[in-house]
Amino acid sequence: MPSTTHPHAFHFDRPVDSYWEASADPLGLDLSTLEGNLSCEVAVIGGGFTGLSAALELAARGVDVRVLEAGPIGWGASGRNGGFACIGSHKRSYASLIKSYGLDETKRFHHAMAESVELVRELCASHGIDAWITGQGEVTLAHLPNRVEGFREEQAFLRATFGEETEFLSAGDLKAQGLWGPNFHGGLRSTIGFGVHPLNYVRGLARAAHRAGAQIHSRSQVMRWEEHEDGHILTTAQGRLKAKQVLIATNGYTPEDMSWRHAGRLMPALSSIIVTRPLTLEEREAQGWTSELMAYDSRNLLHYFRLLPNGRFLFGGRGGTDASDDGAEPRRLSLTESFHELFPAWRDVEITHFWRGFVCLAYDLVPYVGAMDEKKSVWTSLAYHGNGVAMATWCGRAAARMMLDRSARAAMPAVLTRRLSRFPLPMFRPLYLKGAYLWYGWQDGR
Repeated sequence: MPSTTHPHAFHFDRPVDSYWEASADPLGLDLSTLEGNLSCEVAVIGGGFTGLSAALELAARGVDVRVLEAGPIGWGASGRNGGFACIGSHKRSYASLIKSYGLDETKRFHHAMAESVELVRELCASHGIDAWITGQGEVTLAHLPNRVEGFREEQAFLRATFGEETEFLSAGDLKAQGLWGPNFHGGLRSTIGFGVHPLNYVRGLARAAHRAGAQIHSRSQVMRWEEHEDGHILTTAQGRLKAKQVLIATNGYTPEDMSWRHAGRLMPALSSIIVTRPLTLEEREAQGWTSELMAYDSRNLLHYFRLLPNGRFLFGGRGGTDASDDGAEPRRLSLTESFHELFPAWRDVEITHFWRGFVCLAYDLVPYVGAMDEKKSVWTSLAYHGNGVAMATWCGRAAARMMLDRSARAAMPAVLTRRLSRFPLPMFRPLYLKGAYLWYGWQDGR
């Protein structure tokens, strides 16, 4: 496991106690663990958005593919995130991306992110997935008055550079559109994106991949990985799987002792969520928040929130570095305090669920999709920086296409394929994260 995590975070024997777990439709598949000596063309490690999207694409093209998931399907970030299908997946400014990759490649990256959102909608429609699709678009909210003017500049930049139209919202507009809170001073609304029930969605992807012919093994953690000239042997507690190619799709839960190629290249970071009981219409109107639009504030250590279709309110946030069981309660209290500060009318509303999980950061602060060895028999797709519902789906499909057709890489934005760099002195990643949080916290108050 990564040196930045804690063993308590890897409880593969049980799903996280989330609202999604409490409300999700049954998987409806009788999945077995990997047993005996088996073989396949492609082994996918990880049964989340990335791995199942790749498996669906591979199986639909007639590839013999097997998915190995350490816990239940959707156990990791795919089943416990906030359900935001929207543009994102990087933690760099567009100006920085243009400087590193050029304008054309940054435009291709932006197009891929927008396309990924529609891919989620298309998959839900074509495979009959009831993902609770709700709302249309998302809004960024200025958490300080001095952030409002930057929204106008961003609006002009997005229109001129990508042709993306957004709507600037004054504080009065926020109140009129049911997006009000005493600490929100303006907003920038995008029409791209919608909310989903992430566990329903990932289970739907599993059913679709299974129908296409993919073999899916839950509770089949890879304990050992051997590489040979004629392929790879993945050993679990009860079986061995030989594969010609391997796709690693475990994101922030990637064990570094399993794949040396990933060692030192990923930074898991905690994100936490609370969900309230259903709010009455009167309670929503009293606070001034009646919209189902996805929202997040302009902090570096951002808060993200949305009204769910049944009236419950989801509120999440970045921060915290203690992934042990003992670190859960302080984080719950801190997140609840932030929730009450931003939505004071709901201070006495019962919070029914709290849970945590890892997002995955890369040193270059962009996702990576591609090969990890010269023979191109080991592939990976990961590092969505806390915004992977749509992009992980798109990147999983892209990884599958690259595995089948080596020329497919040319169709990919260079932002996604250039490299997966190692962190300098990776043993100090926990200190890097703590230092970044201190710096971001200081910036967020200015």
